[in-house]
Amino acid sequence: MKITTKTEALNIVETSYLASLSSLLWVALYYLPIGGALLRLILPLPMILLHLRRGTKTALEGLLIQFLVLLIIMGPVRGTLFLFPYGILAFWLGWCWFKEKTWRLSLTIGVVIGTLGFFLRVIALSTLVGDNLWVLITRASYGLIEKLLGLFNLPFSPSILSIQLVAILLIIFQEIVYVLTVHIVAYSLFPRFKLTIPDPPRLLNSLVDLDHS
Repeated sequence: MKITTKTEALNIVETSYLASLSSLLWVALYYLPIGGALLRLILPLPMILLHLRRGTKTALEGLLIQFLVLLIIMGPVRGTLFLFPYGILAFWLGWCWFKEKTWRLSLTIGVVIGTLGFFLRVIALSTLVGDNLWVLITRASYGLIEKLLGLFNLPFSPSILSIQLVAILLIIFQEIVYVLTVHIVAYSLFPRFKLTIPDPPRLLNSLVDLDHS
């Protein structure tokens, strides 16, 4: 392939660099025993940055490069897991902010992507380890319900359905917090790269540092 313009050269360089950086973050998240929360938070940012700087076509190329790199390094299962939800979420948020969509849209669909991705990861990892990880999640949910019932001294015995419902609600709440935090970090950080994303809704102004210029 012959490179004829500076823009084409920058597209290739930035795509390779940011895709490699995102791949490195995923490998670190998967194997390192520390720093998981921070790595999860910054994992989508390189691909979002690429989307905002170079557009949708280049972002898709970056996602494909990252997928191929992780497929080679980590194998078909672990390498593919980055897509659910981090890769797809990064592409979705990048597209929303590139098209200047509202936070309501990007947050809502982002939480849906994160929640579905969580369940897909549970299925894939359960297959890898040969154990049903959903059982561990429901046990944690049951423990939380027991503590709440004990705190308020309620004579109530939770059913299997209520335990699983609480587990699902906790997962959704976790994804709301995660996707919202990614929004806030990007809103505060990206102006340093001369990039902007849409302003947050008025309800969330108190959570966002508006002095980000």
